[in-house]
Amino acid sequence: MQTVTLIIDKRRELPAKYKKLLKNRFSQVIISKNLISAMKIIQDKEPDMIIISDSIDSDLSDYCRKIRALTYNMRPIIIALSKSAELEDKLKVLEGGADDFISEPVNPEEFVMRIKAHLRREFESNLDLKKMLPNKNYSLRAIKRALTGNSGWACLYITIENFQNYREAYTKLASDRLLQTYTAIITSALGEDDFLGSISDNEFLVITNTYKAEKIANFLTFAFDTVAPKFYSKSDSARGYMIMQGDDTAGRRSDFMHTTIGVVTDEYKKYSEPQELITSLLNIHRTANLPSGSNYLIERAKLSAEDSVCKKNYNNKISIIEPDEAMTLLLTTILNMQGYETETLRQFHAHKDVSEIPAIIILDAGTIEEKSGLETAAKIRQNPAYNNTKIIVTSIFHDKELILNSGADLYLPKPYEIFTLVKWVETFIKEVNG
Repeated sequence: MQTVTLIIDKRRELPAKYKKLLKNRFSQVIISKNLISAMKIIQDKEPDMIIISDSIDSDLSDYCRKIRALTYNMRPIIIALSKSAELEDKLKVLEGGADDFISEPVNPEEFVMRIKAHLRREFESNLDLKKMLPNKNYSLRAIKRALTGNSGWACLYITIENFQNYREAYTKLASDRLLQTYTAIITSALGEDDFLGSISDNEFLVITNTYKAEKIANFLTFAFDTVAPKFYSKSDSARGYMIMQGDDTAGRRSDFMHTTIGVVTDEYKKYSEPQELITSLLNIHRTANLPSGSNYLIERAKLSAEDSVCKKNYNNKISIIEPDEAMTLLLTTILNMQGYETETLRQFHAHKDVSEIPAIIILDAGTIEEKSGLETAAKIRQNPAYNNTKIIVTSIFHDKELILNSGADLYLPKPYEIFTLVKWVETFIKEVNG
């Protein structure tokens, strides 16, 4: 991403000279003659640096103080240019909020090197050190600049799904190596004019042109699915899923990681606010996310129903299959008190109405001899209608891998604390409803 430098100077020749010294393909320089036009530029571009000359009508230190107050949320570098070389003037301006004071006339080479040093420090202070990418604040600034630019753009919101589960199962060191590998893959797919930033540990933002966006997304989904299997143990690879080991997640089955990419461009809709674009990115990304397997989705022109809104019903239904009547009553009472809709079943039967399919099924595994509950879990998991349903299997026999292999999402050994079950119910309800 280009850095943006704003020069506030009412003179004609000198600001043009400074612009010529600083402008290159990696740095955009804008000149403003007054505070009113300067504030519009600051609002639209969020410049990395503001150079203020004492050619302005008001006191330079007061002007720096006003700019600093108006830009408190973005904290740009402020450089004061002055014809004065007096120490008192320098101290006054620096106290007013300037980061540096340069006396005119300036040495061109020194001027350029000072500006580069400030911009380098500004960039480094906004780095995600783990991935060595611009951080969230800088990425949001890049979105704002894309919206106010003249060329066509495309934004890619890229995530690694099930990343936190991988980190808990394989440690932070392994997950950091995965992040660095994927960062290198994404970087290799981009050109010099593209922007790559970090939103969080497992979230990336790419800004490119509309022609390259789909090619990049297609390459990244393929590349991630090719590389990711190398980060799993042989036992997990053979099993086909991860078994969580932490104190809070022990006994939970987790799918492998995959990447999901949502793409929004300015081809079909003109965005005026960053938040509007971010909302569209999140919505298209949510639609692109599959239960397993990498995928991408690009926002297309709407063919019909221009103003229609599709609302997803919130699913808080829970089915309980438990032979112990006292336990069934206890679970039903507590879950109903938590606001969930429960039903108790003697045995599993497929719901005829899709709207009645539960978000969670709490299922007893059966006896050590019969294990009928595991057969039921396998039957439920094979039914495509229940792909989004979470299965919690409670059991008196403690064979975690056998139970998870049956299709369970969580193995909960009996006896268990009701608080633990309620916590997992809350977690799974949130996951099912996205």
